[in-house]
Amino acid sequence: MADTTRNSQSIETRVGWIVVAASLFYLVIAYGSAHLIIVSLKPMAEAYGWPRWMPSTAYSALMVGAGVGGIIMGLWADHRSIRWPATLGSVATGGGIILASFTQDAWSLIAICGLVVGLCGTSTAFSPMLANVTLWFDRRRGIAIAIVASGQALAGAVWPIIFERGVSQAGWEQTWRTYGVVAILAMVPITFAFRWPVPGRSRPGRRAGPDTDRSQAASNRVLLILLSIAIVGCCVAMAMPMVHLVAFCSDLGFSSASGARMLSILLFCSAISRLGFGLVSDRIGGPRTILIGSTAQAVALGLFAVAGTETALYLVSGFFGLMFGGIVPAYAITVRELFPVRGLSWRMGVVFLGGTAGMALGGFLGGWVFDLAGNYRPAFLVGVAFNLINLMAVVAVLWRTRRR
Repeated sequence: MADTTRNSQSIETRVGWIVVAASLFYLVIAYGSAHLIIVSLKPMAEAYGWPRWMPSTAYSALMVGAGVGGIIMGLWADHRSIRWPATLGSVATGGGIILASFTQDAWSLIAICGLVVGLCGTSTAFSPMLANVTLWFDRRRGIAIAIVASGQALAGAVWPIIFERGVSQAGWEQTWRTYGVVAILAMVPITFAFRWPVPGRSRPGRRAGPDTDRSQAASNRVLLILLSIAIVGCCVAMAMPMVHLVAFCSDLGFSSASGARMLSILLFCSAISRLGFGLVSDRIGGPRTILIGSTAQAVALGLFAVAGTETALYLVSGFFGLMFGGIVPAYAITVRELFPVRGLSWRMGVVFLGGTAGMALGGFLGGWVFDLAGNYRPAFLVGVAFNLINLMAVVAVLWRTRRR
């Protein structure tokens, strides 16, 4: 009887799944911009005589811009709808990449990637999309979030191979311009799928979030700080192999094509694991899912520091993808579980700002430690240290919410 009542009051419709599909494809295309920098990192540095940390910083600037912009775009979407931020993001992502391809100054490249591509473009593709999707679902929210979040990983599975071939055959500048045009032409039509009114906003009383007394069982401010610390440590560790794997393989004497394939395997495996971890989150909750994934990620990252053969790197890349893939969507589910719906978008934006800051810091530290040590193995160990900080913060979140 309870199930019948629950289903009859559900806000879920077929339109919600259309929104999920549109959000997924939007993420896949938008996050090509970040992987474009990753694949182009070494050729860009060699072409202009830059130290490797400079193109790494362009990636970092993009991620920081995307994190800060995620809060701004989330507030805009709350007041209007996700369609208008997404339209701006479509033009800014593609147009910014095209503009960046014409610059030969490193600081101009960094500024364009951070302010145009990141702040105005890629920022629309993650936390605003996830927050919007949560408002369309009440019974199958976990799997819906996991599907959309997997777009980030699918982008990494698809784009590096395409970009590596484009960079090797046509050069990084032409590859950037081609991607920019494709992004605009593909992303703008997708935004029309966001024209329907959101049921979770118009009917907030229907299973919209945790009960008020439960959401106040622990300090929201302290929980938000702990989650932000946790995701920073998690994403610093996560970024080390994601940003530098192609260059790492090249330094070991393997082809850049092999490195691109390893990155694709890593991110394809992470896309698969996100779906599995989404189902797990519905059963054991977001915080425990984060703890499991983060522990496994620390082990997998440590293996990069000792893997020395091409076969071993392929295996470690796949293992790392399977272990870390479900962590990020689990943070979205955790925010929904621990906080009320009012203020959901900006809180989710704050947490994922910590994630993008961690990715940015990890990308920079990987290049910086490489420049100091002359190889990437110490950088991976630094990532493990940040992963341990992440685990301590997650344990603190679990401790504070143990009575829930």
